[in-house]
Amino acid sequence: MPPPPPPRFLLLRPQTLTPLFRRSPSCGPRLCRPSRCLSARSSAAQIAAAGVGTAQQRELGVEEAMIGFITGKRKATEVAHAVWRSIVQKGDTVVDATCGNGNDTLALLKMVADERGQGRVYGMDIQDSAIESTSSFLKMAVEDYYQDLVKLFPVCHSRMEEIVPKDASVRLVAFNLGYLPGGDKTLITVPKTTELALQAASRILSSGGLISVLVYIGHPGGRDELDVVESFASSLPIDTWASCKLQMVNRPVAPVLILLNKK
Repeated sequence: MPPPPPPRFLLLRPQTLTPLFRRSPSCGPRLCRPSRCLSARSSAAQIAAAGVGTAQQRELGVEEAMIGFITGKRKATEVAHAVWRSIVQKGDTVVDATCGNGNDTLALLKMVADERGQGRVYGMDIQDSAIESTSSFLKMAVEDYYQDLVKLFPVCHSRMEEIVPKDASVRLVAFNLGYLPGGDKTLITVPKTTELALQAASRILSSGGLISVLVYIGHPGGRDELDVVESFASSLPIDTWASCKLQMVNRPVAPVLILLNKK
């Protein structure tokens, strides 16, 4: 197997520290790329939805997110992010195993970034368009010097052990399974490589860490992938792992959140 390609570093020079998030994201010529990347309009909307640079944004706690999910007012993604925030600390190393358009990558960066520059986000996606979209989104959303905390790789998530340093203490590995939002819906994550990726994640995760898997099941192949994830979660030994599933029973195609905590 060939070695993974070098990371798409988002920064190559140190800077003096200032606030993490841009107050007024704007689109320059570099962001107005061909359709493989986010358009300026979609990037700005994405940033607004993420609440970047808005003092009014309030992050949900786990209890509030769970109650909101149970009452149908919150999404599984909001529950996932709330759980991540309860696990991840400033300066941690985390992995975004499916970058997509960069929403989870940004959320993770906000959780690990500190003024010492210790936090790290390792992101990967097999589609070049996803890596480019994530890179463009982060360039609009955060100040340049914090972008160096993110390393992006256009590789399959089953190869994460080749990317994450062996001495890294990984606190969280996040999966968002399915197809790239706004992309080709025939290009999807598949059970075989997802299972390999879960096995790799379980090996690199540190004690007290979390594997978070959001499985979209409304497309062909989605339920097969859910079966693989559930089978993997069920096989983990109870003395070293806690596995749980969050699902809306009367919404048959709603995404399913599976959380695996390494004791």
